[in-house]
Amino acid sequence: MKTILYLSLILLLGACSNNQTKSDAFGNFETDEVIISSENGGRILMTAFVEGEKVTSGAIMAVTDTTNLVLQRSQLLAQKESILAQKAGLYAQIAVSDQQIANIQKDQVRIQKMLTEGAATPKQMDDIDGSILLSGKQKKAYSAQIAAIEKSGEAIEAQIAVLNDRISASTVKAPISGIILEKYSQTGELATPGKSIYKMANIDNLTLRVYASGTQLTQIKTGKQVKVFIDTNEGIKEIAGTVEWVSSEAEFTPKIIQTREERVKLVYAVKVKVPNDGSLKLGMPGEIKF
Repeated sequence: MKTILYLSLILLLGACSNNQTKSDAFGNFETDEVIISSENGGRILMTAFVEGEKVTSGAIMAVTDTTNLVLQRSQLLAQKESILAQKAGLYAQIAVSDQQIANIQKDQVRIQKMLTEGAATPKQMDDIDGSILLSGKQKKAYSAQIAAIEKSGEAIEAQIAVLNDRISASTVKAPISGIILEKYSQTGELATPGKSIYKMANIDNLTLRVYASGTQLTQIKTGKQVKVFIDTNEGIKEIAGTVEWVSSEAEFTPKIIQTREERVKLVYAVKVKVPNDGSLKLGMPGEIKF
């Protein structure tokens, strides 16, 4: 009889213990994934990492061929040099026109004096005035050509800047620090603009997405510290997490929940930020207690 009472007491205490440690919500760990793509077309000359490797922000991940872009830039630079030479020639023509105008103005003074003394005719004076006017118009024409050439030069400079940017973009760099999840392209393959090369993510902190019922919402608020539990070879491991987002709209429980009864319930999605000490993996299950 004592033995039966003793066993009953143990079962009762075990039930109480299980009830105390029962989790409030369940879900899986996830994180924001980043797709690394090529901005340019061309052959991939180098890929620096493989799946599972850690990458620091700014690290060179891949390099695509820039031969065609460099040739286009060289052609534009040659056009720019030609334009500069034309511009220099027009400035020289303006200098000649200025000198011609100065010389004609000296003749104009002499003709004006001779005309006063009766030693020159009005036609000679008209010819001098016409020469000054013609030289002035030539000077304005050269100035207009220079303005047009400068506009062409600006357009070429803009094209060169675009090519420089594309050449720079041929070196694909990591936008964040994280780990390589998948590698889609290999050295020697052809890249096209927008083609994915890597998929990576920062797993220093993972998000446990769980689903809470409406009755549990009073226990949940953004910034609240919660207990997170995961299964390990040594048993249940507890980690501290922080609620960082609570959905404002109810939804049906996702189909990843096993039973039909659970799937038809209306629940609210909750994201819990959990620091990763290396034991957390993407997709692994977790549970929380509010």
